[in-house]
Amino acid sequence: MKSPRSFLACLAVLAGAVAACQAAVPTTELREIPVPPIRTPLGTRPGVGALPEHPALPDPLVMNDGTRVTTPELWARRRQEIRQILEYYAVGAMPPAPGNVKGRVVSAQTVLDGTAKYRLVHLTFGPDEKLFLDIGIFTPASGGPFPAVIMPSGTPPGATPLPRLPPGPGQGHGVDALLTVGPGPAPGTSPDAAVNAAGGVPMPEKTRPAGPDEADKAAARAQPALERGYAYVMFNHNDCGEDTTLRNPDGSWAYRTTRFGPAYPEFDWGLLGVWAWGASRIVDYLETDPAIDGRCLIISGVSRTGKAALVAGAFDDRIAVTAPVVSGGGGVGAYRFSGEGRGGKEGLDVMVKKYPNWFSPHLREFGGHTDRLPFDEHWFIALLAPRGFLALEGTTDPVSLEQAVHASVAGAKPVYDLLGVPDRVGVNYADHGHTLTADDWKAVLDFTDQQFRDRQIDRRFDRFPSDRP
Repeated sequence: MKSPRSFLACLAVLAGAVAACQAAVPTTELREIPVPPIRTPLGTRPGVGALPEHPALPDPLVMNDGTRVTTPELWARRRQEIRQILEYYAVGAMPPAPGNVKGRVVSAQTVLDGTAKYRLVHLTFGPDEKLFLDIGIFTPASGGPFPAVIMPSGTPPGATPLPRLPPGPGQGHGVDALLTVGPGPAPGTSPDAAVNAAGGVPMPEKTRPAGPDEADKAAARAQPALERGYAYVMFNHNDCGEDTTLRNPDGSWAYRTTRFGPAYPEFDWGLLGVWAWGASRIVDYLETDPAIDGRCLIISGVSRTGKAALVAGAFDDRIAVTAPVVSGGGGVGAYRFSGEGRGGKEGLDVMVKKYPNWFSPHLREFGGHTDRLPFDEHWFIALLAPRGFLALEGTTDPVSLEQAVHASVAGAKPVYDLLGVPDRVGVNYADHGHTLTADDWKAVLDFTDQQFRDRQIDRRFDRFPSDRP
């Protein structure tokens, strides 16, 4: 056994070593590296320091000047105010519709033992028609025109997968995305650079038909819709803008060098806006497709693409039903009722650190100041009225936070009441986690049949988990 004196001597040596290590480690705290601002057509609005605390949900039926909205005519004016606020603070400035969407059927075949048809369609649009998007359209084998469900769900069968940038460091794992820059692509070196420089639309192997198994597997995922007389339209949201938190050497987002980004440098849209804008280009085409009933289009998506579906429905009045699945923070649930100290996951503070590339750059400054937001997520739902909205949530999904979803649905409902369609805003909780299930399919088809196809569906869409006996 060592003597007390030698033991104390060892402690002294250890303490000295620790002190030396501490001195060798820089004490400077890591600082966030700002994203270079982009001057957009939206101009400038008050920042977080100029806005008051507002713990309650901002009323969608009170105009900017304080006037109470009491008529549909006033609501039409208020909708424009709300859209401008959401675009500036939540989504980012989005380009106008290009007005030149064209589609070419690349291949066609039957699937599901001849009970359904599949077409791969190549869309072109945008400045000089340089932008493109492949979509897969599944329809029942006979009849039509069919109402259609639009859903981001991967590269369509037969389409050539596009090159992808890697995710950013720690993307999706709680890492603050603004702490690092690089090694994003230098200007002009993204996978799309050659496309833009050539001034054309690449179509490598576009004429190959999808393999029977490939097309049948994709069709099987949508079989609940096809069996009910609906079409199903799929696309890869990454073909609109790549989901990466990589940053370029100048601090700008690498996703802006991909897909649609280079064509619109004067817009500061986040990826949710990019993906939503892409979905609207699909709507442009579907309105011209004789197999599709353009009066009954449904937009859906799961998790992050559910958030984008909410944006698409709010900004595109041609979409009849918006039905996001387990969309979480930045989706259906109100920010003021989620996050640290408010219950649940995916509050505003978390979202603007982990995924600032999804949103308007102006949303970032509200981190730590949720109650100063001049809006909340119920405003997106309110913009849908008198069209349909159905939140598809999971009882075991931690991001399907009941109190936040309930607040948003209840906060938007007065707008539906004003317009005389109180039953067109609803929710369906199914017993599942962070996924899409057959119960979700049945719910959205039942809701659409009930509200927009004059079919007798004996079902309610106003029940939350806490309502169960």
